[in-house]
Amino acid sequence: MVTDQTCYLLDPEDLPRSWYNIAADLPGLQPLLHPGTGEPLTVADLTPIMPRALAEQELSREREIEIPEPVRAVYARWRPSPLIRAHRLERELDTPARIYYKYEGVSPAGSHKPNTAIAQAHYNREAGTRRLVTETGAGQWGSALALAGALFGLDVRVFMVKVSYHHKPYRRLLMQSYGAQCVPSPSPETKAGAAILAEDPDCPGSLGIATSEAVEVAAGDPETMYAGGSVLNHVLLHQTVIGQEAMAQLDLAGERADVVIACAGGGSNLGGLAFPFLREHLTTGARAPRIVAAEPASCPTMTAGRLTYDFGDTAQLTPLLRMHTLGHSFVPPPMHAGGLRYHGMAPLVSALLERGLAEAVAVPQTACFAAGLRFARAEGIVPAPESTHAIEVAMREALRCKREGVAETIVFGLSGHGHFDLSAYEAYLAGDLRDDGMDAERVRAALDRLPSVPGR
Repeated sequence: MVTDQTCYLLDPEDLPRSWYNIAADLPGLQPLLHPGTGEPLTVADLTPIMPRALAEQELSREREIEIPEPVRAVYARWRPSPLIRAHRLERELDTPARIYYKYEGVSPAGSHKPNTAIAQAHYNREAGTRRLVTETGAGQWGSALALAGALFGLDVRVFMVKVSYHHKPYRRLLMQSYGAQCVPSPSPETKAGAAILAEDPDCPGSLGIATSEAVEVAAGDPETMYAGGSVLNHVLLHQTVIGQEAMAQLDLAGERADVVIACAGGGSNLGGLAFPFLREHLTTGARAPRIVAAEPASCPTMTAGRLTYDFGDTAQLTPLLRMHTLGHSFVPPPMHAGGLRYHGMAPLVSALLERGLAEAVAVPQTACFAAGLRFARAEGIVPAPESTHAIEVAMREALRCKREGVAETIVFGLSGHGHFDLSAYEAYLAGDLRDDGMDAERVRAALDRLPSVPGR
């Protein structure tokens, strides 16, 4: 029975014991391809840049993969995270909809990203890795990996997209506080970065460029491994603790989700929340909720991109992924919000869109910040700029319910807090943010550089 209860908590022993691998329930998935040969990727192809355990998870078709006890022990410091009924926002919107949000800002790094950072650090330490290298956009992922490195005794080096490096100093300082080295990307420290700077010394950077730099470093040092924060199958796998907990918490509330919403840049937050909600439908045919991905209008990978094979990075060092993409050479316009600015979408999320199991909507930046402030003033949490995309779409859905006179249950992912992003809110409040739409000419040029994959 639905009650007036606000916060739904699980006991520590209710922490999931396994991750859900949706790849097991999506037959016909296209394989990752070797960037040199174009042949399906093998575990051996991946082990130069990641531990064997993670390479096996990346290609696995097992439905459940056990969470190691050392990972669960760290998770238990803040998980299970709360599911909160947004009573005050419901009243603010005067909607019959029931709105719940899964709050991931309770983690030490302030977002959902440690769910995979902790797992990747564990497997790397088990494999004898000494250093991890990665990329980050707005800084959530870099912060999470820096935290994980500190907890597991690993050195961490983060290539941070240059525009965010300068716009988000507190994210950079958080990484450094955990002991990580943070480098603005593109940088002269790698061949990929130096080549970009030679062509455009003022390049603001992109996640594709930062990924090239990180992968180059990992491939060139046997004691350094690459850690990805989104897009890859094993990353989305680790995030499924979010959705599993949310479903158990909805059971406590006597609810069943009608709409599940999450922001999406590379897909880890969306996959982590939504994949478990699709499991029963995929295995038994039971009714599934609508899954809605909220992406930025300035980098609309799913709503304006092409579904095809593409590289995950600008320098074409990564495997080829079949995904919705704006082209691996796409550089998004510099935006205060940062985050959610990756050129491609996770292959697993792209597969859901292709099969009609999910839908996507692109939302403008200023509408998102307005929604974020309205949420903060109703619910008391200042959301991360990334999370405001989900809030904006959730509010749209709640107002649709009001127009239609239906009392649906809406669940969205509040992927992190915005305490390190207040300069972006300052820019919005000062009227300095604008709604840059997609640069169609830039996208066309990037799509023209898509790789040709014979027979696929």
